[in-house]
Amino acid sequence: MDLNGARVLVAGGTGVLGGAITAELVHRGARPALAGRDPSSLARAAETYPAAPTAVFDAYDAGSCARAVDRASAALGGLDAVVVAFGSVAFGRVEQVGDEIAEHLAAVNYLAPVAFFRAALGVLQRGSAIAAVTGVVAERPQSGMADYSASKAALSAWLGAVRREVRQAGVRVLEIRPAHLDTGFADRAVMGTAPQMPKGGDPLDVAAAVADALAAGAELLSTDPAGKLVVAPRAR
Repeated sequence: MDLNGARVLVAGGTGVLGGAITAELVHRGARPALAGRDPSSLARAAETYPAAPTAVFDAYDAGSCARAVDRASAALGGLDAVVVAFGSVAFGRVEQVGDEIAEHLAAVNYLAPVAFFRAALGVLQRGSAIAAVTGVVAERPQSGMADYSASKAALSAWLGAVRREVRQAGVRVLEIRPAHLDTGFADRAVMGTAPQMPKGGDPLDVAAAVADALAAGAELLSTDPAGKLVVAPRAR
């Protein structure tokens, strides 16, 4: 994908990682649209990118996610990519995490991204892409984070299946699976306290790698055992 002039909706563009991805894409000539859950944060982000259309969505309302896609597509005259960079986390042993928290994580981390992508696949053309941040827990579930890990693994499984469905149509599906990042995400948990973690990676590095992966039509961005970000043309 040629990022220069590409029309990209970043859902979660008001967050630390989503904001870094948006800035990197704009640096490479992309035309962004921003979707966020907090109107005030979205308004502040829009001041940075005055030409970018914006849309407020509620992760519990799949229709609002689809409308955000439609709004962005209409405003930009189509879409070349949709990137989902939002989520929610909770910490605690499985017996401590109730059904309400589990449902919240499933709604925010799995069902809402899927709603964005279902709508996007109705408007994307050959050469376009969808991309989502899952994280290393999608591959290696963590103790004390069972429901969070499961919600991200569910999204990863969905992306893997859809990738095979749309590959022949020329639509790329990129899974973004970095190790722990220094974004403050763990400090905003809906339940519990994060365990002691090693120093997180730089979200700016991930944002640059995401842009590289979209430009290359890659299917997986992950972190290797040495902590290096790796862009893979094909996902297993």
